[in-house]
Amino acid sequence: MKTSLFLRLVLVSGLAALLAYCAKAPYTERSQLMLVSQEQETQLGATAAKDILKKEPIANDPNTVELVRRVGERIAAVADRPDFSWAFYVIDEPETINAFCLPGGKVFVYTGILPLAPDEAQLATVMGHEIAHALARHGAERMSMALAAEAGGAVASAALGFSNPTTANAFMQAYGVATNVGVLLPYSRAQESEADQIGLALMAKAGYDPAAAVTFWQNMEKAKEGKAKPPAFLSTHPADAERIANIERLIPWARQYSRPN
Repeated sequence: MKTSLFLRLVLVSGLAALLAYCAKAPYTERSQLMLVSQEQETQLGATAAKDILKKEPIANDPNTVELVRRVGERIAAVADRPDFSWAFYVIDEPETINAFCLPGGKVFVYTGILPLAPDEAQLATVMGHEIAHALARHGAERMSMALAAEAGGAVASAALGFSNPTTANAFMQAYGVATNVGVLLPYSRAQESEADQIGLALMAKAGYDPAAAVTFWQNMEKAKEGKAKPPAFLSTHPADAERIANIERLIPWARQYSRPN
């Protein structure tokens, strides 16, 4: 009875505390848990960017660099974050199909993804998606979820009376696995879908046709044919067919933000 009461008190007080840290994602208005400040997140992004620039082979082909910069700046211009220190870099790794945007506006595009985005509109799909992650503060949200999950596990372990270190450690490990598969990874998939949606709006606002996103993701799907992929429920990205269908559904919504070139 005492344990049950303790748990209820913890849950009530914890809920009140978490509500104080709620935020809203841009465009989608989805509620978010934010335990990490914008300043902390931006500092982490700046530190990570310096490390990447020291370690990664940065491309210097003027045409490629200019293309990425031009598309990136068009997207950034409509992102409504003048406080971000926008910068766009190309990492010269032809075998790596990837891109990312760090908190604060540092965007990195690998040369391996460029053949799958052969025109500006498709490249804008990539840039819009990655910039959307930064606008929605998905990195800070993931960190906040992890912090909340870690704290929740410690509270539950104590409340359930796991005083023996071995038993408590086993519980925490099991709790971590269950939380990762049941909450953090699915949440990441939700963030990916949200970045797709926000990215479509950014593309349209920058004067690109959001329908180009369908072609790009079809190219991505073909590029992965014959390659090993994790099961969808353990992936941090939506299944390709699901993603493409969702983008097709959102294109009319995104076009409300369209602006002439």
